[in-house]
Amino acid sequence: MTRIAVLGAGKIGEALLAGLLAAGRPASDLAFSERHPERSAELTERLGVASAGVEEAAAGADVVVVAVKPQDIAPVLAELKGALRPGTLVISLCAGLPTALFEGGLPDGTPVVRVMPNTPMLVGEAMSAVSGGAHATAEHLQVAQDMLAAVGRVVSVPEAQQDAVTALSGSGPAYFFYLVEAMIDAGILLGLPRAVAADLIVQSAYGAAVMLRESGDHPVLLREAVTSPAGTTIAAIRELERHGVRAALIDAIEAARDRSVELGRTVQQR
Repeated sequence: MTRIAVLGAGKIGEALLAGLLAAGRPASDLAFSERHPERSAELTERLGVASAGVEEAAAGADVVVVAVKPQDIAPVLAELKGALRPGTLVISLCAGLPTALFEGGLPDGTPVVRVMPNTPMLVGEAMSAVSGGAHATAEHLQVAQDMLAAVGRVVSVPEAQQDAVTALSGSGPAYFFYLVEAMIDAGILLGLPRAVAADLIVQSAYGAAVMLRESGDHPVLLREAVTSPAGTTIAAIRELERHGVRAALIDAIEAARDRSVELGRTVQQR
């Protein structure tokens, strides 16, 4: 059995561990490292997965998943360099960090796969994109895809597209939460109790997402099906267009892409 070590047990690291366990992976095949002792003890008690230091966890693993904050990567790479066994696959969940950064800080020939997941991993509905580094084979990519399939859907993209993926789906849930927050506030403004407004919008968002995924129809067609001539929906759409909501959203996603690029460059220059 492949042994997996997750370095960094924040929300994403914990979600991955929980998803692997739910998919049938035995706890004995998993390990994690976490710098906060209280957090380590809590996760071990709750998930039954052993915690260890970075070097110990990595030394016993066939796959090492790095799920730390990008700004914390330097000390982790320093510890990993002397602990990795030849051929160990390293999977990075660090936003903005290119595979070349890992390859430059780890033993020569280390296979690295870059992944951009998102927070719906916490409920088993992640959207993850994978890209292979210079030494990653199709088999390495398949290992990463199989692992991430336990917590959602997976696509493979060229690494040059990863900053765009980060902006679109990595940060994407926040855009939906922001929109839902605004719609709930609108419901309150119109006289609805907050709890009722929240129920109405959350279920509408869930139903719309299911329609998008299950119908296969273009979103324009689905929107037009709701938009009657001279009706309420077209009046609302006109206001959204008048306020430039579409253009603002495109600009926002472009800004997120630019920040992802900047983050990678900043870490590499340290």
